[in-house]
Amino acid sequence: MTKFILPLKFYKLCAVAILIVFTGVSCLPAADVPSPTPLLQTVEVTRQVTRAVTQEVTREVTRIVEVQIPVTVTPTPTSTFTPSITPTVTRTPTSTRTPLPPRVTILDHAACWFGPGDAYLIRYGLNATSWMNVTGRNNEGTWLLLNDGGHDNPCWIRIYESKFIGGGDVYSNNIPIVDPDVVLPGAYNLYRPPTSIQTIRAGNKVTIYWNAVWMTEDDYEGYLIEAHLCKDGQLVFMPIKHKPPLSENLGLLGIIINDEPGCLVPSSARIYTVEKHGYTEYRMIPWPPF
Repeated sequence: MTKFILPLKFYKLCAVAILIVFTGVSCLPAADVPSPTPLLQTVEVTRQVTRAVTQEVTREVTRIVEVQIPVTVTPTPTSTFTPSITPTVTRTPTSTRTPLPPRVTILDHAACWFGPGDAYLIRYGLNATSWMNVTGRNNEGTWLLLNDGGHDNPCWIRIYESKFIGGGDVYSNNIPIVDPDVVLPGAYNLYRPPTSIQTIRAGNKVTIYWNAVWMTEDDYEGYLIEAHLCKDGQLVFMPIKHKPPLSENLGLLGIIINDEPGCLVPSSARIYTVEKHGYTEYRMIPWPPF
């Protein structure tokens, strides 16, 4: 029995000894552990009074340190000078209304010609009651230059075939005299102008000669002479149509024109060949002096 008890006592005694050692260690007073020393801290910056306050805290005491903050002041101008600007007044010109040209109504169906005279070709016809603008007249006031106002189509009409709207005549309506020399429609070079033109004067009578130009029966319209002749001391414009029968349109042709003395400006004339499409280039007639 005793052999097994001795070891048990021994173990118990060892356990008690170990317990006493740990109990003694735990009752020893705790050693002081130094706490970390706080560093310098910046606490608050006040800009309202243009300064900053730095709060410095140490372990024993808190002290206030005043730090000056440089402030850059931008001066604000008390007033800004604005130059006085005087507005420039632009005057708008008063528009002058262009008066409308006098107008006529066509009394009956009528032909309107390329020039002031029935020696010219007809440009187009006008129906009765048509309204046309009047832009000119010949010197004698017997022909009116008309335009419909919307196209480049002027033509001439006998004055008695129309009536001024609103009444009056060429004088009361201030119709201007225009140059009767007109640009005639070309004949597309189908025929040539007259050639070998000669003149002979016998007093007031001037005879004009030229060689006939051959034309077909369908195209044949003869010849046109535009002459400025002296009559009663004034130079007048006279268009002359010469259309002999086609069978006689051969060889040397001639016509006699009356031309008086007494005008300051010398007389003159030119001649065209005429066919139904228009006119050839003109040729000047050598006019004989008195």
